Amino acid sequence: MGLSPNLLTRRAAGVATTTFALMLSTAAVGVVPAASAFSAAPAGSCAEPADVHSDARVAKGGSTKLDPNNLTAKQVSEREADLAAALRERAAFRGGAQAAAPLATVTVPVVVHVIQRDSTRAGGNIPDSLITSQITVLNQAYSGATGGAPTAFSFQLAKINRVTNPAWYPIVQGSSAERQMKTSLREGGKNTLNVYLGELSDNLLGWATFPKRKLDSMDGVVVLNESLPGGTATNYNEGDTGTHEIGHWLNLYHTFQGGCAGSGDSVDDTPAEASPAYQCPTGRDTCSAAGLDPITNFMDYTYDSCMHQFTAGQASRMITAWNAYRAA
Repeated sequence: MGLSPNLLTRRAAGVATTTFALMLSTAAVGVVPAASAFSAAPAGSCAEPADVHSDARVAKGGSTKLDPNNLTAKQVSEREADLAAALRERAAFRGGAQAAAPLATVTVPVVVHVIQRDSTRAGGNIPDSLITSQITVLNQAYSGATGGAPTAFSFQLAKINRVTNPAWYPIVQGSSAERQMKTSLREGGKNTLNVYLGELSDNLLGWATFPKRKLDSMDGVVVLNESLPGGTATNYNEGDTGTHEIGHWLNLYHTFQGGCAGSGDSVDDTPAEASPAYQCPTGRDTCSAAGLDPITNFMDYTYDSCMHQFTAGQASRMITAWNAYRAA
């Protein structure tokens, strides 16, 4: 499938020649339609699901065991029940005289933590220009400017925080060092996106937390520093690892969640997909249900040059989850 003119314009802007290849692999997480989210939760349910709320993007050839949240159907059901319970709680709260109306548009403040081993580019000291380019890519992707449905979200860089600490470099998913790093550095409330940039362990391109009713220090997104626009991660250096992981932070699952059976990613307008797609396999169709695989969706695993859209259903799911979990 050809890229839209807007996407081609964006992709051509300031992208450097790359020096090494990273490819994605492993099946992982998913999403449930808004309607089924309400029906999934038992009345009066308040307990949050077990702390399985992060998702990793794994470089091709890596083990699926590296994915911290290769969610089972039971785990997805628990998350969807929690979303329904959170929506009920927020609706009850908004019934009060001082309650705020649900938000229709959101500007997300972004705090970027650049984790460095030393002051060299090889040691993680990426220039500010890559970070500002990443914010531009996010705003294009989430506004629909690259060819997809517009969402409610825009992103505003609030701060760049540079930290030189060899003990945190590379960032190792699930480690005590990761927890120490985030506990020490995370800023803001539920509405503040904290992004941690660095070299990552285990061929990972990034990982993110899903929203929860109770904020904890692990909340945020970790992204391979050289996956930013103009970085050196071949085929993944146009900023869409950030786009993808922030989608999880806003409560989207992968398009291939659940495969061909059941509710899949629980978004009605993303066709069912049996497994992750890599590179840009035009015409791929792995499920008998209507529609080709959504290989151009930001929540698949294709090359950055192949991804360019969210769907209207995904946009709706994100703002619904924001009002349930992250709105003040």
